[in-house]
Amino acid sequence: MAHAIEVTGLTKHFGPVKAVDDLSFTVDEGRVTGFLGPNGAGKTTTLRMLLGLVNPTSGSATVHGQPFVTLSDPVHTVGAVLDGGMLHPGRTGRNHLRTLARASGIGDRRVDELMELVALREAANRRAGGYSLGMRQRLGLAAALLGDPKVLVLDEPANGLDPQGIRWLRDFLRRLAGEGRAVLVSSHVLAEVSQTADDVVVIAKGRSVTQGPLQEIMARSGRQGGVRVAGPDVRKLGDLLYADGARVSGDAHEITVADRTGEQVGRVIAQHQIVISELVPLGGSLEDVYFELTGATGGPS
Repeated sequence: MAHAIEVTGLTKHFGPVKAVDDLSFTVDEGRVTGFLGPNGAGKTTTLRMLLGLVNPTSGSATVHGQPFVTLSDPVHTVGAVLDGGMLHPGRTGRNHLRTLARASGIGDRRVDELMELVALREAANRRAGGYSLGMRQRLGLAAALLGDPKVLVLDEPANGLDPQGIRWLRDFLRRLAGEGRAVLVSSHVLAEVSQTADDVVVIAKGRSVTQGPLQEIMARSGRQGGVRVAGPDVRKLGDLLYADGARVSGDAHEITVADRTGEQVGRVIAQHQIVISELVPLGGSLEDVYFELTGATGGPS
């Protein structure tokens, strides 16, 4: 699996304030990566350094191995939405995209495809100044996709969306990742991130707190509780997992595995042809894990 984004030792000082402190993480192709942290944690500064809008004090941030400013064809490489996207309120949604497309040598056919893709076809000829916040977010997504890029960087894309819009966004991002794109999403909607992201990067005070596959992070947390397994062969399964260092409790009919994901337990089941009747993830939530890791008392940005 290739790293589409690589952040290495990224540091940014604004005078005496260290906004980002030796931050490193990767974003892989075909994966949605959630970027989480409290207000002032350094998320937006990190995204701006990645996109060449802010110069780092030290460290690097690259897309396909290159700094953004050296990309030969950035519009076809990276699509980004920061601050909801900028638009002229007097232009229609379609004309806003046409203006951006022509500046990049992209034809109107792509504009019409994207207005359909982000469910704005019916509003295409309305002035963008009259769009709701959610509609402006979708127009920003369309702008980010003009060049059909393989990497997307999105800052709070769910902001302003109603429940139906959030569900649409979830399916949309999963579809983009399914096409092989790398999607980096900064969000404060933790419940939605838990249903959308493959991986998460959690930062606090500019430093990495934890990062990795979401399910592994959830399983490692004491808040998560792992998985519950029932069936005729759970004693054998429990013995195998315990021998591998897992925290196992229960009896001959049902066990709880506190520090393994369902996928990890499932591999042991398949490898040893163990018969079970139930395998269920237990309790907890990304919100629980988030507050445990960051010690935040307010909501994340």
